[in-house]
Amino acid sequence: MPRTVLEPRFQVEYLSILDGEGNLDTSLEPDLSPDDLRRLYRAMLLGRRLDERMVRLQRQGRIGTFAPIKGQEASQLGSAFSLRRTDWMVPSFRETAAMLWRGWPIEKLLCFFAGYLEGGQPGPDQRDLPVTIPVSTQLPHAVGLAYAAQYRGDDAVVMVFFGDGATSEGDFHEALNFAGVWHVPVVFVCQNNQWAISVPLKKQTHSRTLAQKALAYGFPGLQVDGNDVLAVYAASCEAVDRARAGEGPTLIECVTYRLGVHTTADDPTKYRADEEVKEWERKDPLTRFAAYLEKKNLLEAGLERQVDEEIAAGVGAFEATPPPDPLTMFDHVYAELPPHLAEQREALARWLAERQAPVPPEPPTPPRATPMRGQRMTRR
Repeated sequence: MPRTVLEPRFQVEYLSILDGEGNLDTSLEPDLSPDDLRRLYRAMLLGRRLDERMVRLQRQGRIGTFAPIKGQEASQLGSAFSLRRTDWMVPSFRETAAMLWRGWPIEKLLCFFAGYLEGGQPGPDQRDLPVTIPVSTQLPHAVGLAYAAQYRGDDAVVMVFFGDGATSEGDFHEALNFAGVWHVPVVFVCQNNQWAISVPLKKQTHSRTLAQKALAYGFPGLQVDGNDVLAVYAASCEAVDRARAGEGPTLIECVTYRLGVHTTADDPTKYRADEEVKEWERKDPLTRFAAYLEKKNLLEAGLERQVDEEIAAGVGAFEATPPPDPLTMFDHVYAELPPHLAEQREALARWLAERQAPVPPEPPTPPRATPMRGQRMTRR
């Protein structure tokens, strides 16, 4: 009996609009106003400058370990730019630029990486989740948010970010399967920066693309030039519109590169070649977009100074933030605190109260006698 073809051969498309050489496909160029283009570039520059400042702050011991974003600004902002404020954004641990765009204050982000619990709390009007450190665990949460929006009849779309390393985790496949089965309004944005810490992409998967993994779960996958902010924006708009129209999820693979360290506790010179980094530096998304705007005469004079001043103000506000109350570590985990944790909380409260108790002043030291002229002091 002959074999029957059940599915035609799957195809995965690749999208690039503004390449690394400055070539522009005008037929695909998104319709963005000059103001929007300037805002997008400013957001990318702010993300890059803040990233550089945070590295210095970490080296000085003023904040803790964090994951720099240098080289991935286009992947984050081209996608986040397509969202409404009423949509949901779910980050992993490397979405500083997208979080800034969504309204997170600089000082709050710095507080988070300094270990302040309050730094991870979204504002009351924000439809964002906080930073997620465990790899890919935010993906099922994002699908749950999309399922809730679908159930309530809300037209909100959920956009969730993750890296290529997350596609090697079970949570990724569970989330995509659930999203495909329930046809929920979610956009999966994979920032394929070529490295899962020190593991290269070729050792993570035998698939030619990561985008094609969506096809097994019954929805579209698209690969884009992740250093081309115009291509990322165009692909994201299409995916968001599909989701909002009830046509289900999309997976966007942004092919980009982590120009810096995985985290500030990492040394990438141990596992990747300088030649590889230099090759990707020539594809820098910020310089590429700046050249595009320069041709349109849209670059603003003094923009770098404005951005640096905004960052300096944010750092000042962060350093003026009073230290948090350590007792808050017992809050927001249990509706009713278990007895053993209640005892620990009481013990910590007593210890803190003792430390804060005023210390009685020491008795004054009597003045030393001063010898008269011609008189010798004898030591006894």
